[in-house]
Amino acid sequence: MNRYHPVLVGLHWLVAAMILVALFIGGPGLVALENDDPTKLFGLTGHMIWGLVIGAFMLVRLTMRLLSNNPPPADAGKEMLNSGAKAAHLGLYVLVLAMVASGIGIAISAGLFEIAFGQTGAPLPADFDVFPARLAHRVIATLLMILIAMHVAGWAYHQFYLRDGLIRRMWFGKRL
Repeated sequence: MNRYHPVLVGLHWLVAAMILVALFIGGPGLVALENDDPTKLFGLTGHMIWGLVIGAFMLVRLTMRLLSNNPPPADAGKEMLNSGAKAAHLGLYVLVLAMVASGIGIAISAGLFEIAFGQTGAPLPADFDVFPARLAHRVIATLLMILIAMHVAGWAYHQFYLRDGLIRRMWFGKRL
């Protein structure tokens, strides 16, 4: 077998796109809005739902990954690179799930679930930075962006230097 299960492939690309939207559009877009801006609650509600869906998809993906037959690990020809790839993939799962958990932590400590979904009419907190989970969310986002860049660099190394067609493993097609 040389390809991942089609459900894993679909979830990989869907979650990757969703994470990029959350990191590069959702987060900075929300930070730019003042907390008393009425559009902030709308954007924040969407960001919360988006993050929860990412978390759910990641749990489904992790379960599928553990329960399905997968291709053997890719070989970059150097043990250090192979170990780094394993650590990076584990790190992606950990950081994405930690990002979701820290977002839930912000929502709980700031009362956002009640404000966003309970329609209490209560205002957003004046400053989210007073909540420790907000700092964690920011740090995890930075680490996640670095790890995503390394993941893309690893793909480029395989695709353009080793020319081993590694991308086919995480694409649709026959699972030989």
